Amino acid sequence: MNPHTHSFAEGAMLLVDKPLGWTSFDVVNKLKKLTHVKVGHSGTLDPLATGLLICCTGKKTRALAALQHLPKQYAGIFRLGATTPSDDLETEPREHRPYEYLNDALLQETARQFLGVQQQVPPLYSAVKKQGVPLYRHARQGRMVEVEPRTIQIMRFDIVSIHLPFVHVEVACSSGTYIRALARDFGKRLGCGAYLFALRRLAIGPYRVEEALSIFEWEQRIRQINAQRP
Repeated sequence: MNPHTHSFAEGAMLLVDKPLGWTSFDVVNKLKKLTHVKVGHSGTLDPLATGLLICCTGKKTRALAALQHLPKQYAGIFRLGATTPSDDLETEPREHRPYEYLNDALLQETARQFLGVQQQVPPLYSAVKKQGVPLYRHARQGRMVEVEPRTIQIMRFDIVSIHLPFVHVEVACSSGTYIRALARDFGKRLGCGAYLFALRRLAIGPYRVEEALSIFEWEQRIRQINAQRP
């Protein structure tokens, strides 16, 4: 994470704790302006999610392809008893259903059913492309398209606490897994519907969010580094 020993053009890995409301592109664009070199990231985080985003500069961007395939860990909050078109808070809740019949044992048993290799249908509001166009563009224009499922793996799906209608979870999963889709499918299997209320990425492979700096801390550090250069 420390870029002191190499120029940004030669390559540095920056672990960023992405703030709420920022897109992954916003972070990359900010770092480009600060470092004046090519910058890429290892895997998109939705604007409504926070947490670890690995960014690489200069020649280090060649490592991004390998980083993208590392497993991920997340902490999230599922809101039971309703659904949204985007499977999160980007769109308004609808299809409100009773959830009072749920109990801890049923929630825990249902979570265990999602462990292992499986097929997952990405959210309609996602960057997955259909006919060369991101799904979210089709969705926002009201076009219904068939979305092919993808093979993913859930290694850990822990229910940390239950405060109905909210369920706090931690998930370890393969690259390509959508936690929004997991929330959607979890609610569907329970029969009450669900959507992702909040999400934070905790880790990408061996890299953890505790090691990351905020984008504002990175801005200060990069400015200091640039000021020290001859």
